[in-house]
Amino acid sequence: MQNRLKIERAIKNLTQDELAKLIGVSRQTINSIEKGRYVPSTILALKISKIFEKSVNEIFELEDSD
Repeated sequence: MQNRLKIERAIKNLTQDELAKLIGVSRQTINSIEKGRYVPSTILALKISKIFEKSVNEIFELEDSD
């Protein structure tokens, strides 16, 4: 799964730590999502999309191999 999380964070001028606090996870979780090592749960993906005021599909995208 690909994601635009790092890009969206930069647009909103949020650090990993700030975003993590807004959605109730650790900074390491945000880092792992950005690097593609962790696929967020549906609830976490929805919380992230709400922060950025975008649909989940605008932030996360399936790859052909998924």
